[in-house]
Amino acid sequence: MAGVLDGIKVVDFGRYIAGPFCGALLGDLGADVVRVEKLEGSEDRWVTPVGKNGEGTTFLQMNRSKRGMTLDPMTPKGREVVQRLIKWADVVVANLPHVQLQQMGLDYETISAINPRIILAMTSTFGSTGPYKDRVGFDTVGQAMSGSMYLTGDGSVPMRVAVPVVDYGTAMLNTIGIMAALMDRQKSGKGQLVETALLRTALNYANTHLIEQALIQANRGPITNRGWTAGPQDCFKTKDGYVYSMCIGNPLFKRWAKLMGDEKKWTEDPRFKDDLARGDNGAILSAEMQKWCSTRTTDEVLDALAKARIPAGPVYTPQQALDDRHVNEAGFFQHVDCPGLPKASPTVKPPVVLSRTPAKISRRPPVLGEHTDEMMQTLGYSANEIAELHKEKVI
Repeated sequence: MAGVLDGIKVVDFGRYIAGPFCGALLGDLGADVVRVEKLEGSEDRWVTPVGKNGEGTTFLQMNRSKRGMTLDPMTPKGREVVQRLIKWADVVVANLPHVQLQQMGLDYETISAINPRIILAMTSTFGSTGPYKDRVGFDTVGQAMSGSMYLTGDGSVPMRVAVPVVDYGTAMLNTIGIMAALMDRQKSGKGQLVETALLRTALNYANTHLIEQALIQANRGPITNRGWTAGPQDCFKTKDGYVYSMCIGNPLFKRWAKLMGDEKKWTEDPRFKDDLARGDNGAILSAEMQKWCSTRTTDEVLDALAKARIPAGPVYTPQQALDDRHVNEAGFFQHVDCPGLPKASPTVKPPVVLSRTPAKISRRPPVLGEHTDEMMQTLGYSANEIAELHKEKVI
């Protein structure tokens, strides 16, 4: 069965996560995605190496469902290849500063003159306007500047989220923007620029905290795993591990109070009259919940909370996450064989499930330059021309 984006051609000049993961999602949905790398391999190919050839986990996840080619776009003949790619493509993905896009001939003004139907998905750290537009950065810069990093941890030092949520979120927003631009193109016949920025994503994620600060100057600070405006909401130690549980809203709190064995003690105390009050007095609620969890195993805690319809989950190590019964029986992973790996890579399947046009991982990540000649032939180059471009280290 063809994917919903079958027939859409994407050139992915992305690197690391925000661009390449967008390309992977488009490929999962059926687009023909071609990842363009440096001749020696882009930097993100080697992050967190696990393969015999040095390929890393970042590349393995971000570049499934793609073909791969190498190219030096800064050479005159490389520029010619870029122009043919733009004529061939429907979408270009590039998470690079605007000035670098101009240097590579990938800015929207340049490529739309070549192909008016092209959609350029451009991602940078700070966006294309403002005093920081030419600065570079990664996910954690967004976390730091949005207030999120300040609010995370125990207050001894600002704490980042270990998973690069800003990068992943930006990739998904980029994908939404591309889909919207493709829908518009069906009506207008014209492409457009889709722009995302890591800081804009991070500010969106932190926006509720920012709105509260602007309107009532709450001046929140880090309180480890507790919630500021609800409770009990915390990480609790059991006899053999940890669980995270949270109550938001009066119905949930009443169920929690009943589970604690003295419903009136908690529901009739004015300190716990609503979510805001329970957040203000969360340390008291966390202490009670911790006392209850301390005498039970993780399984016993989770079973009791599930029966009471209170949200909770175990705090897993990465290995425990891989081994979880639900994750495996629900089929969240697709095990992808790749050259040089000691065994198949457990790659999470596309995060959105479509009933009629399902997304799927259609290709393993490409080895370096695997489809270069194939793509050059598609662009109209002869065998002799391809050989000469290899000799000149253009491809």
